[in-house]
Amino acid sequence: MTEKRSLVFVAWRRLARYLQGMARIEEPTPGRVIVSIIYSSMDAVAESLGDLERRFGRVEFETSGIPCSNAKRYREEMGDNLHRRFFSFERTVNRAALAELKSACMKIEPRYADQVHDFLFRTVNIDPGILTPENLVMASHVQYNHRVYMGNKVFAELALVWAKGKFMRLPWTNRDFCHDEAVDFFERIRNGFEVVSEPV
Repeated sequence: MTEKRSLVFVAWRRLARYLQGMARIEEPTPGRVIVSIIYSSMDAVAESLGDLERRFGRVEFETSGIPCSNAKRYREEMGDNLHRRFFSFERTVNRAALAELKSACMKIEPRYADQVHDFLFRTVNIDPGILTPENLVMASHVQYNHRVYMGNKVFAELALVWAKGKFMRLPWTNRDFCHDEAVDFFERIRNGFEVVSEPV
């Protein structure tokens, strides 16, 4: 092999190694639909779950009622003694579907609201999210400085991240998401994924 061909060969080998080492842009794996329901009526929860199951498949896991830590915010509309329950569903979804999930849940809430004159008072407040092995991202219509706009009047909030072998909260994470039963719920769902490499 001549010197010129040898240099070309070496260059091609280096280029091949470089290309192999480059990060490949891949479609992210699907996530699991999570729904948080703040409620004043268990009857409304049961009825709204029927709508949610028709959309997302049957419920796989759920928590019992966790006292709502920010009940003051909803008291005027929904009354006292508010609780929150978390549900997961059998179908997986594309991670880009978060805004669509929120729109679907918003259409369910008015069906079980109490109407007084021209006003609707919700009995369920339904917030969807997507859980993956790496994190939990929730959807909201409320804007805050830590939320990212997704379009269609929907904001995304990174609620929990998986690190050091457990889900960890962030400075803005609602306390209900850190309740022992809620954390166990999220970990059970995560265990259902095939985790190839675990973030540290």
